[in-house]
Amino acid sequence: MVVVGLVLVVAFGAVVVRLVDVQVLSAERYADVGRTQRLRSVVLPAQRGAIVDRNGAELAVSVRRPTVWADPRAVDDPAATASALAPVLDRDPTELRDLLTGDAAFAYVARKVDDETGRAVAALELPGIGIYDEADRLEPAGTVAGPVLGGVGIDGDGLSGLEQQYDAVLAGTPGERVVERDPAGREIAGGAEREVSPVRGSELVLTLDRDLQYATEEILGRHVAEAGARSGVAVIMDPTTGEVLAMAAMTGRPGAAAAPSSYNRALVDVYEPGSVAKIVPMAGALEEGAVGPEQVFTVPDRIEVAGSEFSDFAPHPTESLTSRRILAESSNVGTIQVARALGPDRLARYLGAFGLGQPTGLAFPGESTGLVPERGTWSGTSLATLALGQGVAVNAVQMLGAYNAVANGGVLVTPRLVREVVAPDGTSRPLDDGAGRPVVSEATARLVADMLAEVVRDGTGRGAAIDGYAVAGKTGTARKVVEGVSGYKDGAYVASFAGFFPAEHPRVSMIVVLDEPTPYTGGAAAAPAFADLARFTARHLQVPGSAPPEPATGAATLAASPTGP
Repeated sequence: MVVVGLVLVVAFGAVVVRLVDVQVLSAERYADVGRTQRLRSVVLPAQRGAIVDRNGAELAVSVRRPTVWADPRAVDDPAATASALAPVLDRDPTELRDLLTGDAAFAYVARKVDDETGRAVAALELPGIGIYDEADRLEPAGTVAGPVLGGVGIDGDGLSGLEQQYDAVLAGTPGERVVERDPAGREIAGGAEREVSPVRGSELVLTLDRDLQYATEEILGRHVAEAGARSGVAVIMDPTTGEVLAMAAMTGRPGAAAAPSSYNRALVDVYEPGSVAKIVPMAGALEEGAVGPEQVFTVPDRIEVAGSEFSDFAPHPTESLTSRRILAESSNVGTIQVARALGPDRLARYLGAFGLGQPTGLAFPGESTGLVPERGTWSGTSLATLALGQGVAVNAVQMLGAYNAVANGGVLVTPRLVREVVAPDGTSRPLDDGAGRPVVSEATARLVADMLAEVVRDGTGRGAAIDGYAVAGKTGTARKVVEGVSGYKDGAYVASFAGFFPAEHPRVSMIVVLDEPTPYTGGAAAAPAFADLARFTARHLQVPGSAPPEPATGAATLAASPTGP
């Protein structure tokens, strides 16, 4: 009995010690544990910042949409709750019942429904079913600039395009709401509650002009459809600032209107530019004094380089052409002669200086830098092929950048798609990559611009002419490389035209690239599309017209090239 009594005393003492520990010494700690078990944290999504054009027109905005969620632990009757929700949400009752059955504390029932549906669910007052607002991304202008803007996922994170590139700027900072709930998951009235408000994302102000972008897509799409092209790209820029005013990518569909491409072909796709790249050896040779603008060359219709034969587009007798006429008539043989005068080392330097094979500076997701072979890897024919825009791969923005350098007095400017970032408090942070870099002298740039004006006035680019303006530019027709293997696709061409206007005081630069159009030459397919875009752009931007052009001098024998006029 004594032993039993001692055991009872010890046991009672242990209980007393434990009670003292729980109720006195560790009371606050156990209270904290209890509160932690009752507290629930709910993330409050931040509203994503808007994307607007240069004039403040909305291109992408976030709006609040009701999201229906459930705490299955608090659902009294999963089958009855599912039957009540099914007709409102247009969902299968069995699927909903399975969702509402289980021990999870949270489950999505329907995300980002319309306001009417949200109100209907709330009116049911179902235990365990709640509603909170989520941000949904909308494009007020529809698909306009879609490949440039990109898209966001269901959770509001940027997945492509500018939405991805500037996700950290647009996303904002989520908030948090902490509430106290009972073991069944119901919110305790008067319980502990804390809320940290989310911070809205910043606004992105683009250089794009929404109305010009819309018109560019419409005009480009019409030309893609009429030419039966696989796709088309058009980029319009301010050559002095590098601001992109419009950037369109359209995909052809047999027997139907062209549709916006699923991605930004102007920066992601590369192609061999062909004759449109002939300004590089010409500008380099003029800058270095290797040739003069009126220097006369004896030009046959074909020439041999390192055992390979290069020819002009159509046979012609040997003729005398100045450097100016070589460019105007897009003579391959003449261009090779100019490139020989420049030499391979200097040609390699100017290809890079004009931005070919170099990052554009836009850092757009998926952007390709193209390809210019390193000088040490050149073969005996590389001087000729590269001078003709073959064996080099560019994206449309890179190629237009070279024309911007000519239009901008010899200075290569970095292209820009974003003007500024505006914080939620209204403060603005301009995005400017600074001054450009000189490529050729202003005198050389003016000379090349004058030569390009002759291309349109009295050369292969006549189709790009528009009334009231002197247009400067160049045609290009290049054979299309077979994807994944070496060689060219039979009968497949990429037609392009790049240029600017007014030629004497450039305000606008543009490039049009059509993939496998009919007719297939740059002069017949891309130049007319350029002209239509230029007419609209000139009116829309109220670009002052040109003085009447002076009559062209000299004969104008159109000798096109294998890469096309």
